[in-house]
Amino acid sequence: MSAEEIRTKIEQGLPGSRVQVRDTTGTGDHFEAIVVAQQFAGKNMVEQHRMVYSILGADMAGPIHALALRTSAT
Repeated sequence: MSAEEIRTKIEQGLPGSRVQVRDTTGTGDHFEAIVVAQQFAGKNMVEQHRMVYSILGADMAGPIHALALRTSAT
């Protein structure tokens, strides 16, 4: 899985979001993502992260071994 594929999935799941994803190890299984989405407004960090994990679904149990998230509504 590529950083671009992850970015696209998150952007599709959170329309209007701004997403940056980078492969932190170069091995295609450890990533860092920064996600800014209006849909996060009023939600705590755990709820925001769960939203992203639900978008990625089975990829979190397969090709993505680790995903460091930074999320915010603005």
